[in-house]
Amino acid sequence: MSAVPIVTKAGPRTYTPDEPILGGQLVEARTGGKIGVAAAGSVKVLGVALTDGQDPDAVVLNGQPLNAAITPTKIGVAYGGMEVPVTYSANAAFGDKLVATATGKVAPAGATPDARTIVGICAEPAGVTVASNAVGLMRTA
Repeated sequence: MSAVPIVTKAGPRTYTPDEPILGGQLVEARTGGKIGVAAAGSVKVLGVALTDGQDPDAVVLNGQPLNAAITPTKIGVAYGGMEVPVTYSANAAFGDKLVATATGKVAPAGATPDARTIVGICAEPAGVTVASNAVGLMRTA
């Protein structure tokens, strides 16, 4: 092959959701090239949703989604070393390796995690512990 085209040089990359997603939730790959909220321990985490979004095939009435606001049908996803705010489901300290937990949150990985489940590193400044159910910085994997 004489040349290889760059598909994505810098992020974020956009995806179509297959369910409602909130900005700041971890997202994972789903069938059909869509994304959804990451499950606990997921090995398919792509990154962190930067905006809210919903499935473009969701139920509509008169051409509009059945909610009060028009929600985007494409979501930018932060990945590969980007620092973004996420919600922690357990206390975490600066430098802790993180894994996905329920509803797209993160928690410390523990002593012997499956390397495939590491989604990032707690990037809050030294000496600051992110409390459970608080928002703090994560550097994506």
